[in-house]
Parts: sequence; structure tokens; C-alpha cells
Amino acid sequence: MSSLLSQIHSPDDLRKLSSEELLALPQEIRDTLIRTIAANGGHLAPNLGTVELTIAIHSVFHAPEDKILWDVGHQSYTHKLITGRADRFDTLRQKGGLCGFTRRGESPYDCFGSGHAGTALSAAMGFQAASELHHHHEHVVAVVGDGALGCGITFEALNNLRNSCKSMILIVNDNKMSIARNTGAVSRILSRILIGRYYNGVKRRAKGLLGRSSLGRRIIRHIQSIENSLKSFFVPGMFFEEMGLRYVGPVNGHDIPALIRTLRGVKMQNIPVVIHVVTEKGHGYPFAEKDPEVFHGIGRFDPKTGKSLSKSASPSFSQVFGESLAKETARRPSVVSICAAMALGCGIPESYIREYRDRYFDVGISEEHAIAFAGGLAANGCLPVAVIYATFVHRALDCIFHDICLQNVPMLLCEDRCGLVEDGPTHHGIYDLSFLIAMPNLVIMMPASESELPMMMSAALDSCKPCVIRYPKGNSGCPSDFVPSPLKWGKSEVVREGADLSIWCAGRETWTGVAVAEIMEKQYGIQCAVVNVRFLKPFDSDLLKQYAHAPVVTIEDHVKQGGLASIVAGLLAPLENCPRLISFGWEADEIIPHGNTAKIREERGMIPPAIAASIAKSLSL
Repeated sequence: MSSLLSQIHSPDDLRKLSSEELLALPQEIRDTLIRTIAANGGHLAPNLGTVELTIAIHSVFHAPEDKILWDVGHQSYTHKLITGRADRFDTLRQKGGLCGFTRRGESPYDCFGSGHAGTALSAAMGFQAASELHHHHEHVVAVVGDGALGCGITFEALNNLRNSCKSMILIVNDNKMSIARNTGAVSRILSRILIGRYYNGVKRRAKGLLGRSSLGRRIIRHIQSIENSLKSFFVPGMFFEEMGLRYVGPVNGHDIPALIRTLRGVKMQNIPVVIHVVTEKGHGYPFAEKDPEVFHGIGRFDPKTGKSLSKSASPSFSQVFGESLAKETARRPSVVSICAAMALGCGIPESYIREYRDRYFDVGISEEHAIAFAGGLAANGCLPVAVIYATFVHRALDCIFHDICLQNVPMLLCEDRCGLVEDGPTHHGIYDLSFLIAMPNLVIMMPASESELPMMMSAALDSCKPCVIRYPKGNSGCPSDFVPSPLKWGKSEVVREGADLSIWCAGRETWTGVAVAEIMEKQYGIQCAVVNVRFLKPFDSDLLKQYAHAPVVTIEDHVKQGGLASIVAGLLAPLENCPRLISFGWEADEIIPHGNTAKIREERGMIPPAIAASIAKSLSL
């Protein structure tokens, strides 16, 4: 560990550093960030951009008494380093180690957990309102960035802020993914004037004196008009001012003295204040500066070259989706595509965006809008294809029901990152089926292999129905010589014959099922059929009934309640001779932690040997 970081066990230690040490600290922190994330993976570019800002915040405010909330939470790594977790930072995103986001149970300095964009301001307002109700005097600071300012939840909070809270501090981390650019030295000078004690003191006294007469009140209004005109000309902050918030900025987010000076100034304000801080995403690491989107969230990489160390030889589902989307857009003039700020992660290449710029819409971190927007496009003659991470689909559930399914319009929603992911409970894609299965008119498919995804996309667009296709991060791991049978609407695929037992699998768990079947045959002499369900809705109930003479097993990378297990249980229950049902998946009441997903699966018995042993035990073999 670096010498300065080794001295910092809490923000109190940070405040003991000399000015020279404070200016030297950012480089040590960046070295630690790069080294750790290169080994463990994580969100590099956002954290490189907030180093100085985090140092300044903790230099001025006194957490955990003062409350600091980080929107999304993936920009909080420096916060972790200087709040007593530097000695464990090498465990970041590892099982049993530090979470890649803020988490209340991890540290008293993490006053509120976060993993999804747009929640910090609303939660901070809750903290502030509670503080005012209890007559407490702590400061509440919300740090919003990485495009979260454009999130619908944030706009709702801004609309309510002045009515709900007497004071609060909102820091807008503008890393060129949110609002206006720095407008120069004049705006910085004006901002310093606006937060200065002298300016605000004179302003209060003048209002007190002039407000006693009608002429004085007219003078006050005239002065305010001049002030607002000056701000409108020099400062991109009238949006906030018109909402009753004091705007300060832009401030150089990599200038620690300027940040500290600004924060100390706004700390004295008694109304909600917005500080516009301009940072560079990836600052201090040339590879991340050049390509901040790639380094936003990255797996293991070589810190010397910036090259990824975790690339697979076979294409991922995301890559196949991008390729298939390009083909479908080329051959269907009515196809339009929608992405919610995650084009690269979802496999949409730059070449596609350039070629189909008029038919591609990146709506930002606005999943609800993405779905309702798709509904309007579909109702007016388009075939929209929206791609969203499964964990973020939760936000759009009402719109899926109200604007897609209830309207029964043709639309394809592709859910990336289904199943467990390394980032943990805020990002696991294991809950969405519990909601989606009940949606009227909705078709739900899951490919077992990459080669099935294009087939499903084509069938979905041909159907002119509301459709969802769910697939995981990475690839399927299916045998290289596997050739799927032609897709038949609403029908499952038998990939292995067997009469003693049937194993029904969702998506790439098909290959888990095949491995289980091989173990069952080898160790217990049990002949197992393996079924790739393909369609969760409509479900192939006819095929299920054909296998209902023997025990039925389900395997899914989803909570069992509301997923494949629930579907099969519901179909088997009315049968006169209901077979034994043994289900494998995740428990809805158990929060699955962050960490290596292979290790988590092993611990929880979701690997073929453990599943086979559990089946054998259940059947008393």
C-alpha cells in the first residue's frame, strides 16, 4: 500500500495531511485503483474521474455524521479507500470482500446502498427531510453523475426538492455524460462571488432594509432580474435556479483547492444548492481517457497496455445480438432500435450506430421511457427492438404492462445480463421473470446457445407480438459441434433422450442439464431426457405431459419462485398422477452476494455433480 494511504484510516486522518500531501494523494489513489481493478475487474473510468472530488468532499464534510450519498455507487471506490477500507481494497468485488457499490452493511460511511442510477437525490432528500423533522444539523450531500442527471427519478426528485427540503447539497459530476460544459473563467469568478459570505451577507441585509417599502421591493425585484440575466449569460445553471435551487459552478473537478473552497462556501448556505463539477472520466490513465466507455466497467486487464485479459475465443450473446440486430435492421425497413445508455455493453457496435443513426435511439438512463417510447413507435408502424440489462428492466415493468402488453403492440425486448453476475444483488438478473410471466400477450424466450438467438430474434419480429428474449452475460459454453434444431413457435427442444427422468432447462442451463444427465447415467444408471425449453411463455405443456410419467427436474439461473420451477409446478399440479418435481435455482428470500459466479454456484449446489447428487438423494437412489 502507498505511504499516504497507509496513514488514512478515516477522513479525520485525511484532514491531517498537509497541502502538499493532499495534492500528492490523488496519484497514489489512482495507482491503487488501476492496480486493483486490473486484477479484479470493476468500474475504472468513473472512479478515476472522481478522485479529487472525493478527497475534497471528505476534507470539508464530516462523515458519517454528515451524510454522503453516491448515485449508482460505482464511483465510490475512492470513498472506500479513505473511509477505513484501504487495507481490504484488494478484495474488491471478490467473494466476501468489498462490494463494487456502496452498501449499508459494509461501513457506517455508506449511509445508503446504491447500484442503479438516479436514486441518490431522492434518498438524500429523505435523509434531509428526516434530519429537519428531528431538528438535527448534519449536512446531506448527494453526488450525481454518469448520466444519472437525465434519469427520470432524478427529475422527479428535482421537481420536489425545494418543497421537501429547506437545505441540501447536490453535486453534479459532469464528466461529459450529463450536462453543460465549462463556460470559462468568468463563470468561475461569478460562482465564487455568488457563494461568498460578503455577497450573501449584503444581499440579506439589503433585502431586509429594502423590503420594508413598496419601492424597495421593486428595487429588489430589479436587482434579482439583473442577477438572473448575468447568470443566464455566464452560467449554465438557470434550470436549477428556476426550480428554487442555488446554482454554483462550473468548478474544475480536478482542482482540490478550488473544490474545497467551493464546498466550504456552500456549506454555509441555508437553501438547496447545486454544485456543477466538471471532471474527466478516466482522468490520469491514458487508456481510460481515450476510451472511457470501454473502461467504464471492465474485466481483468493488463495495466501496462490496457488490453483485456478476460476475452473469450467464442462470441458472447451480446456480440451475437449486435450482429443479428444489424442484419434485421438491414432487411426490415420498419426495425428501429432503442438502447438505454449501454450500447457497448449490450453489443451494439459503433458501425451500426453510424449506419443507422436515423433508426437508432439511445435514450440514456431512462428505461421506463425506453419502453413507452417503443410502444409509441410500434403503434405507429415501426418494429422496435429495445435492449436493456435484466436488472434495469425492473424499472420499466409498469410500462411493459401498460404501454406494450395491454396495447398488444409488436415490440422485441432483449434482456442482457440475465442470471447471476459478479457485481452482486443490485445487478443479478434473477427476478424479472417473476413479474413478466404474468403479463398478458407477452412471449418469453431463452436461447440455450448463441446460434439460437438470431433464430429467436427473427421469429419474434415475424410474429408482430410483444416479445422478450432473455440471455446471460458471456457465452453459453455449449459444445462446439452443437447444431440447434429449427425453431418452432411455442415448442421446446429435446437435446437428449431418456425415459427414466426429464430435466427441463432454461437457456444455457441446458448444458448444465446435459452434464447432470451424463452423471446420472454413469453413476446411477438413470436415463435422463434433457429439454431446452426455449419458450417460457407460451410453454410447451404438451411435451411436458409426455414426460409426466416420470420425475421432472428443472434447472434455471433465476429465482425458482415465479420462474421455470413455478411454471412447471403449475402445469403438473392438475394432473391425476402428478410426478415428483425437483427444482434447482435461487431462493427468492436469499440475497445472493457479489463475487465470482462459478464459486457462488459451487457453494450453493448449482453445479452438475451437486445437482446429480441432490436428485439421487431425493429419489433415494
